Amino acid sequence: MSRIGLKPIDIPSGIEIKLEDNNYIEVKGPKGVVKEQLSPEMEIKIEENQILVSRPTENKRHKSLHGLTRTLIANMIEGVTNGYTKKLEIQGTGYRAQKQGKKLILNLGYSHPIELEDPEGIEVEVPAANQIIVRGINKQQVGNYAAVIRDFRKPEPYKGKGVRYSDEYVRRKVGKTGK
Repeated sequence: MSRIGLKPIDIPSGIEIKLEDNNYIEVKGPKGVVKEQLSPEMEIKIEENQILVSRPTENKRHKSLHGLTRTLIANMIEGVTNGYTKKLEIQGTGYRAQKQGKKLILNLGYSHPIELEDPEGIEVEVPAANQIIVRGINKQQVGNYAAVIRDFRKPEPYKGKGVRYSDEYVRRKVGKTGK
């Protein structure tokens, strides 16, 4: 029995939800609009100020989709009310980031700077040369873009240089010892 899937989702005031056929859902809020096509196999009902997700059968696929569908809807509501944020830190001598208009420019020890155009719906902020903040209303897009930035120079275990999430712990290794 899905514990998460059974929980009803409360709809906060100021949030508008449209549920169309085939489980196409649109959530409008103060931060913007999020649209997503959810699995048509799940049964989604809007009753009073709550959304209820139920599954048609007890087979394994429906059980796994039950909690997923409920969580995706809850994430959409959270995104249009508060939004999502990922913070990245850059560590290493000469490694830095800067913002020019809608471009993020990264100097990560390569022979050339890396220029990234901000995707639609994502806002990137560089408060300091070694900090990047990625904001948006879609949790998946924010996480994916932060991962793309991190992939250019993942933190290495010997000196800890690279791009890391601000809450990430990089396990350090001891280097070679000379005799």
